[in-house]
Amino acid sequence: MNIDGPEELIASDSCWLPRSNRSPGKARRFLAGLLSTVKEGERFLDKGELVLSELVTNALAHGTRPGQLIWIGLKVDHEQLWIAVEDPSAAVPVVCDAAASTSFASEVESGRGMLLVEQLSLAWGCGPREGVGKRVWVLVGADQN
Repeated sequence: MNIDGPEELIASDSCWLPRSNRSPGKARRFLAGLLSTVKEGERFLDKGELVLSELVTNALAHGTRPGQLIWIGLKVDHEQLWIAVEDPSAAVPVVCDAAASTSFASEVESGRGMLLVEQLSLAWGCGPREGVGKRVWVLVGADQN
């Protein structure tokens, strides 16, 4: 899987988001806007919105301090949606144990969102971004009708 996204792009865009509780919603609207320009782009919307919301929420909670920004990049081809979220923290996201998330749901405070990302994605990874921080990327397949 390619960390830089699909080879044959149909559409792509990126934006910066502030450290704000409104940023996950802005990210979802940004994704919906991009996919609305793509024939059959709605096939990626449900999974894409869930994954993007989780990544942006993680970046807000664990990767930024006041005044810092989050970068999101989106690329789509006929088969997959590539989502990347960058933040200034080098801390790698953690996926919790599925059994722990169901057995001790009230006690497990982090990692459940990344479990969802893992379950909804074709592949995902994390690596350094240019400068300081990290890039978390996810490949999402089209929803099945």
